[in-house]
Amino acid sequence: MMHPLRPLHVGPVVVDPPLILAPMAGFTHYPFRLLCREQGAGLVCSEFVSSHGLVRRMKNTWVLVDLHDDERPVSVQIFGADPAVMADAARMIEDAGADIIDINMGCWVPKVSKTGAGAALLRSPETASAVMRAVAEAVRVPVTVKIRMGWTGQNLTGIDIARLAEDAGIRLITIHARPATRGYAGNADWDYIAQLKASVSIPVVGNGDVRSPEDALRMFRHTGCDAVMIGRGALGNPWLFRRCLAFLRTGDPGPEPGVQERMETAARHVRLALAEGPEDVVIREMRAHLAHYVKGFPGAAPLRERLMHLTRADEVLESLAAAATSLPAGTAGS
Repeated sequence: MMHPLRPLHVGPVVVDPPLILAPMAGFTHYPFRLLCREQGAGLVCSEFVSSHGLVRRMKNTWVLVDLHDDERPVSVQIFGADPAVMADAARMIEDAGADIIDINMGCWVPKVSKTGAGAALLRSPETASAVMRAVAEAVRVPVTVKIRMGWTGQNLTGIDIARLAEDAGIRLITIHARPATRGYAGNADWDYIAQLKASVSIPVVGNGDVRSPEDALRMFRHTGCDAVMIGRGALGNPWLFRRCLAFLRTGDPGPEPGVQERMETAARHVRLALAEGPEDVVIREMRAHLAHYVKGFPGAAPLRERLMHLTRADEVLESLAAAATSLPAGTAGS
């Protein structure tokens, strides 16, 4: 079962182990990135950040660029379709301390794609190339890009975009193996990751449907990718990185965390978030995380329902503490 885990070099940045936390809007704030880093993620990535918001110095945009030394190496993902604005935003992110700058070319949501940004760039290779070249030439830190297979299943431009990325000076490409219009529906096409890997000489990161240590091993073996990126599988489950790493190294992932560890980590997540922002905002935004922590074990449903309606931090922390000691100690389902 063991897999030879080689450190991934992205310019001067060493990603060791080659297990990466995906950028996820609304989820990959500093507290969650730190928890995943502590559990074995070799690289963590911010939520995607608007290049226009950065350049205009909008407060709600800059709050997403919250970088700390204890989470390094850390990548900041930016989106936009204007090469000059993207270059300016990249310089600002470099000055803010990002180790890597990632270009979002995978987001399909209308508020992003209708501006020509995100996955919409997969339909416009010339603009995509111009954006990637402008960003790569603007900064000294490595620039990476995250794409999908194409905009639709009938127009798979991912490999062509990957080749353009290599020509533009991009140092690494991540491929989520679904077309943009599919969202998260259906199964990820790992064969396409293998095809893309064979088409370029820069490192390739595989992404899509890695929810267990066994999935991580299969992804490495099936695609030949240089690193595995984990997204939704890590929500409420930062231990997934620890267990993937153990499985890849020894063939034994170790036990899943019990209810007590889950509740104590959820509480730590809340406390870390409270140190970063106002209580009302934190508790509202933490509900999505808590819904993932609190599932899969007896008594989870009523606890989750209660947590979704609490508005004060002390009530949330008290509920989690009570659950850690009163609920059955068995492991939660993954």
